[in-house]
Amino acid sequence: MSRPDGRAPDALRPVSIETGVQEFPAGSALITCGRTRVLCAASVAEEVPRWRRGSGLGWVTAEYAMLPGATSERSSREVSRGRVGGRTSEIQRLIGRSFRSVVDLSAMGERVVIVDCDVLQADGGTRTASVTGGWVALRLAFEQLSSQGLLEGPPPLDPLAAVSVGIVDGEPRLDLDYAEDSAAGVDMNVVMTGDGRYVELQGTAEEEPFSRTEHDALLALAASGCEQLLDLQADAVKAVSAAGAAGA
Repeated sequence: MSRPDGRAPDALRPVSIETGVQEFPAGSALITCGRTRVLCAASVAEEVPRWRRGSGLGWVTAEYAMLPGATSERSSREVSRGRVGGRTSEIQRLIGRSFRSVVDLSAMGERVVIVDCDVLQADGGTRTASVTGGWVALRLAFEQLSSQGLLEGPPPLDPLAAVSVGIVDGEPRLDLDYAEDSAAGVDMNVVMTGDGRYVELQGTAEEEPFSRTEHDALLALAASGCEQLLDLQADAVKAVSAAGAAGA
């Protein structure tokens, strides 16, 4: 089988994570996966929602948006329509609960970190790129809080990454671009921790039902992809830490 960009079935698109791309958020990262690009920024609010006050626990949430020029045809901003669409709301919840599953909220103090994920360009896998890039922004935000003396140390945050997999023309494939995603008989998004546990599995048969064997093959591909993404995340965070130490 031939993929649109010539990749092997088990290959990720070229991935890069650039940090420090925004001055004002506590942490920021621009993740590029092939032609998909997502700007992730983690901002800190020194308060928690009313229902959380007095608990001693922090909170992590996320917002997601597709910018008007992210696709070949301009899409209007959801704010101009007066409401957040169902797809956007579902993706925001996915990103937020993914982060909350791996952070120690009791170590944050009573503050909120909001991770904004804005899609600059979309060619498939925007929600998984948001999770992967957003984790880097969140980690850097925690490190900044610690360096400012607002926390005794960065709150424990388990490694976390996400990737898409699918079956296209009968072949399991890793990291689908838009053309593949549109033609996939099975489409799945997988969010995994660094020790191989699952946070989220979103799998759907678009045509015929898929078997347990096909399901397992997709999860094996996802595990391989997430392992590579976790290494890239670690390198991005280490580079920031090294630069900070050199400038100290």
